[in-house]
Amino acid sequence: MRRDLPVVIIGAGPIGLSAAANLISRGHTPLLLEAGSRVAASIRDWGHVRLFTPWSYLIDPVSRDLLEARTTWQHPDAETVPLGRELVADYLDHVAALDELKDRILLRHRVVSVSRVGHDLMKDGDRATAPFLIVADTPGGRTRIEAAAVIDASGTWTTPNPMGAGGIAADGEVEHAQHIRYGMPDVLDRERGRYEGKRVLVVGSGHSAIGTVLALAELAESAPDTQLAWAVRGTNPNRLWGGGAADEVAERGALGLRVHDAVHSGKVALLTGFAILAVRAHAEGLEVVDVSGRGRLVVDEVVVATGSRPDHQMLRELRLHIDTTTESAGTLGPFIDPNHHSCGSVPPHGAVELAHPERDFYIIGMKSYGRAPTFLLRTGYEQARSVVAELTGDRVSARRVDLVLPQTGVCNADYGQTSTSTSTSTSGCC
Repeated sequence: MRRDLPVVIIGAGPIGLSAAANLISRGHTPLLLEAGSRVAASIRDWGHVRLFTPWSYLIDPVSRDLLEARTTWQHPDAETVPLGRELVADYLDHVAALDELKDRILLRHRVVSVSRVGHDLMKDGDRATAPFLIVADTPGGRTRIEAAAVIDASGTWTTPNPMGAGGIAADGEVEHAQHIRYGMPDVLDRERGRYEGKRVLVVGSGHSAIGTVLALAELAESAPDTQLAWAVRGTNPNRLWGGGAADEVAERGALGLRVHDAVHSGKVALLTGFAILAVRAHAEGLEVVDVSGRGRLVVDEVVVATGSRPDHQMLRELRLHIDTTTESAGTLGPFIDPNHHSCGSVPPHGAVELAHPERDFYIIGMKSYGRAPTFLLRTGYEQARSVVAELTGDRVSARRVDLVLPQTGVCNADYGQTSTSTSTSTSGCC
C-alpha cells in the first residue's frame, strides 16, 4: 500500500474512529470524511436512547490504549450502560480529539463517489495499483481526494427502510413525509411538542420500535390525550417480548419485559399482521391502510422504526461482492442472515470475509451487515483491527480474529413467519 497517500475512512462514527486509531497505532496516516457537522453524527440523533450493552462492550481496545497513553481520559465504569450521548461525550469525542487525529477529520464532507483514478467499473488496466479517487461535496464545493485504500464505515442510519410492506415505500409515504419520522425521535424532550396530545402510530417490530413505544407510553402518562398504536407485520406477539430474563444482554431483555407490560395493561394498542399499503389524507388526520384493505387507522403522526439498509450508490464504480439476501459483504452474508443467526451466533470474522474484488477496499461496521440487524460495536471494532492489519501488511494478525459476543435469547424480528415458536434461530437482535 502506498505510503504517500492516506487511507481514507468514510464516516467518523465509532467504527470509523476505531479504524483511524488502528492506523495511527501502526504508523499510518488516516483521513476521515464525515458527512455530518460533528463526529458520530448518527449517534447524536439517537443520543437520548440507552444502549443495550455496558461500557465493557463499547470501547475499542486500540482507541482505549491511545487515550490512556496520550491523554488524561478515564475509562467509564465498565458495568454502566450509557446513553447514546454519553457514548459520544465520554468516549468518541475524546478519540476524535487525539493530537494525531483531530486535524485528519474533515466534517461536512459527503462522499458522492469512490472509484479508481483513470478506471471506471469496466476497465481492468492497472486497476489494482491505481489510487482510489474519492469525490465529496463540501461547504466549499466539490473536492477530489486520492487515497491508497478506502474503508467505508458510513453506516446505514441515514438510509432507513420505508414503512410500506415488501420493502418499498407505501403509497403516499413521500407526499405525507411531514407527518412521518424515521428512527427514534426524542419524544420526551427535544421533540415532545410534536407528539404530545397526538394520535401516534409506531411501525416496526425491532428494539428501535420498542424503545419508541415505551417512550410514548411514558409521555401519555403526563399527557393523557396522547394515544398510541403499534403496528407490526408479524402475527405472533410473543416474538416481540424477546428473551426477557434469559437474555444475556440485560438491558435488551428488560426492554421486552417492559413493552409486554405496556401492551397488556392497555397503554398501547398492538396491531399484529398489519402490513402497510398506503398513507392517505383524511379529514381527521392521516389514514394508514394495510394491504388487506380491512385494517385502517387514522392518526396524526407516524414513527417508522423498521430498520435501515445500506446505500451503495457512491460505490457503483467499484467491483464489489454483495450478498443478494442481506446486502452485506458477500462472504459475510450467510453468517449474519437474521433468518438463521442472532448476535451471539455470528462467527468471528475479519479482513478475509470482508474483502471485495476491489483490492484495498473494505466496508466495515453496520454497513458491512447490510440489512441484517445483528451488529454489535464489538464486532465492528474487531473488523477494524483485522482490516487495518491486512492493509498494513500484517496478514498474520489480520487472520487472527478473536471475538466473544453475548448469547441472546431474543426473537424480535419477524421475517414473514407466523409460527408461535420462540426459537432463537430466526432472531434479529441488535
